[in-house]
Amino acid sequence: MSEGVQGIFSIVVVVLCILFVWMLLSIVAWDKILKNVNHPKAKMLQIVIAIVLGYQLGSFFLQYWGFSTMLQDFVE
Repeated sequence: MSEGVQGIFSIVVVVLCILFVWMLLSIVAWDKILKNVNHPKAKMLQIVIAIVLGYQLGSFFLQYWGFSTMLQDFVE
């Protein structure tokens, strides 16, 4: 796979993971954690948490994919 295609693939995976985590965070009862859920800073906190966790999840999948492709060389 070329470097450009691999870069686009990595970006898409990370963005999809961020969106997935954002959807998962929607079920959190933020009103029990934060004083004012509708405050812009509360929304920014939710966005930052989604980005950080989504990036970590995407990085995990990309590294797992990279490790599994390395195993192909080991088997051959």
